[in-house]
Amino acid sequence: MATKLQTRKTEAQATNREKMMEMFQNSPIPADELMVNLQLYTRSSVLAKMMYIKELYELILETPGVIMEFGTWWGSNLALFENFRAIHEPYNYSRRIYGFDTFEGYANLSDKDGTDALAFEGNYATASGYKAYLEQMLDLHENENVMGNMKKTFLIEGDVTKTSKQFFKDNPETIVSLAYFDMQVYAPTKAALEAIKPHLTKGSVIAMDEINCPEFPGETQAFQEVFGTANVRLKRSKYLPDRAYFIVE
Repeated sequence: MATKLQTRKTEAQATNREKMMEMFQNSPIPADELMVNLQLYTRSSVLAKMMYIKELYELILETPGVIMEFGTWWGSNLALFENFRAIHEPYNYSRRIYGFDTFEGYANLSDKDGTDALAFEGNYATASGYKAYLEQMLDLHENENVMGNMKKTFLIEGDVTKTSKQFFKDNPETIVSLAYFDMQVYAPTKAALEAIKPHLTKGSVIAMDEINCPEFPGETQAFQEVFGTANVRLKRSKYLPDRAYFIVE
């Protein structure tokens, strides 16, 4: 089953993107040079997402702890976190990065997740065996950077309602400097928020991809139940109008 994606593109933009995709697939640029010229095919909205990840990373530079992403999908954010670490703090081997995902898409949706056409079992599943491919890709990024001999990026596969709790049981010393939430649905979001809460410090950043999102109401409800929007100062990203985060004070 093909993944259905959330989009606000117009018909004209859809046509334009199809043409860009066709030009990318038929690029005359040699493969080795294409790898360092991908910006030629990168839309402004995609670039804005990269800048948002950079925005979040720069907020935690003075805060110790690990980075956690809940809902990694294809893993592009993990690659960005790894490379921003190499740029901003190349010798900080303690800035470990953890990506949590089932790699099987949505499961066990509840009434709190609404009735949007995108909220169905299995949506956002990855290709079969993708975890091994992503691990290899992340290792290659890490080997390219300083202190690549020390593994600092990890994938944790499984139901986040269970794996997030088990992680902190096995690693009680963990401090979370940045937690990035992109699971969109209620149950795993609430479980992960509850799991990280005792491991935050002043300066920790919690980023929510679908807060205040009518298509995915479960994420906001989970956030309300664990933190409460009245108890934190939510901030909107400088680059993306629908992304928000707060800094623990």
